[in-house]
This record gives sequence, structure tokens and C-alpha cells, in this order.
Amino acid sequence: MTAAPVFETNLPGLTLRARGKVRDIYDLGDHLLIVATDRISAYDVVMPNGIPDKGRILTTISSFWFNALAEVVDNHLITTEVEKFPQECQDYAEELANRSMLVAKAQPLPAECIVRGYLSGSGWKDYQSKGSVCGIKLAEGLLESARIEPPIFTPSTKAEKGSHDENIDFDTFCHQVGTDLAEQLRDLSLALYEKGAAMASERGIIIADTKFEFGLVAGKLILIDEVLTPDSSRFWPADRYQPGRSQQSFDKQYLRDYLDQCGWDRTPPAPVLPDEVVRNTRTRYLEALERLTKS
Repeated sequence: MTAAPVFETNLPGLTLRARGKVRDIYDLGDHLLIVATDRISAYDVVMPNGIPDKGRILTTISSFWFNALAEVVDNHLITTEVEKFPQECQDYAEELANRSMLVAKAQPLPAECIVRGYLSGSGWKDYQSKGSVCGIKLAEGLLESARIEPPIFTPSTKAEKGSHDENIDFDTFCHQVGTDLAEQLRDLSLALYEKGAAMASERGIIIADTKFEFGLVAGKLILIDEVLTPDSSRFWPADRYQPGRSQQSFDKQYLRDYLDQCGWDRTPPAPVLPDEVVRNTRTRYLEALERLTKS
């Protein structure tokens, strides 16, 4: 029997710093405790019901990738082992198990670093109307879901909960964070994507696109938040990939498709998700977990 979803956490004695779209963040002084709930968002709006085990799935996948990609860039993860968390967390060990990370404090950068290796989502819509994506001109005649070679870096603004992210071109990104840092973020994002995509390919998954978030610790750039999860990426089964149409996926696209079909206008409040949609979304996330982390 599937456990009820954890929609939010309340941990008396710990200082709640913020609730994001998915994560509850607690301030532990020198470190942060990030708890991945089972909330799910689409079009920057949190759904009123959650997906059971989603937080555990995201934490396990992020931990896998933080370790795998550490040779490309350092990250904020200290440990996911609750017994190694500070003493004040131990009363909540059962609640925190497998869905929380102890991380270094960082100053988050005000942008999301998106890499697209395939033409889908908002990138496909931009291409259809302009022949370009975020100001980057692409070849003519590309099909939906076509591979983009080489992958492109398309940053976006980082919206507050309830607001919408907006794609920006690289010049605007340079004005926001400075040219040197922008170039460093672009190069790191592309390197992370290339390594992650190659590893996922060996496990039968195409990573069509993804977003990375970075922060600064004493002036040093590190990878933060989550990495290469079904929340932050499009995962396609490689054996069913066919350009010219939308793809089956192990990510939130199934949920987005349902929301588009049910007539929701993408503004709060979001509709309650039917049991079938919850169940099928969970199945897709579990499939991503099993494929990516198998030995």
C-alpha cells in the first residue's frame, strides 16, 4: 500500500527558512536542511495534492547525480544520511529519512541555467514562431523533438513561487550576473549536461533538456538545489524516441499534458489531480529512478 503524500513538513525547534514549490528549507546555522516534500508544480503553480514518494525519489536521484558530477563542479551536498545530521534533527529521523539533504549554505544566483539538447516544450514553440530559441538561431526544417547539435544554453529568470520564469537571451544574462560569471555558468552547465546525458544514455534515457542552479560560497561557484531529476528535466525512453512528435516521458510532461487537456488556464488555483494522474505520475518518476540508479 502506498503511503500518503507528505505535502509539507513542520519540525518544531528547527527554523523554517522557506517553503519552495517542492522543498522545505530549514536553517541550521552553519548549514541548511533541505526536505523534499511530495508537492508537485506545473507551470509554476503548486498542485493541491501531492505525489506519494516523490520527495524520496527526487532526493535519491539528486544524490546520485551530485556524486557522479562532482568531478565537473563542486556542489552543496554534505550528506543524505540522517544519522549524520545535527542532533536537533534526530527527533525527526523517520520523517527525514530518504527525503532530506544536509547542505552547505550558498548565495543562490538569480537565474536558472537551462541546457537544451532536443527541441521540445517552450523551445519548440519559440522555434516554430521565430526559427530560434532564446535568440539562438537554429537550422531550418527541424522537427519537434529533434536533436540540437551541439546543445544550447538558454538561461531564464528565477521566479518566486506563484510567478512564471521567463527565458532570456545570453546578453541579458550577462547584464544580470556579469559577463565572466555568465560565461563560466554557461560552460559549466553545458559540461554537466554532456556528462549527465552520456551517463543517462547508457541507461536507456535521453535527457532532452534540464535546468541547473548555482550558488556562491565565499566567492566559489557550486551546484545547488537539485540536479537532473524528473522535476528539472525532460527524460525520454531512448528505445521509443522518434522525432516529429512529442515523446513519452519519465517526467512532469504527462502532468502538463493532463492539465492542458482539462482546460486549466495555468493560473492559481490549480485543479485537484485525479487518482489516476497521481498514480501514473508516480509510476513515471519511479521508472526514472530505477533506470538511472541501477548498477
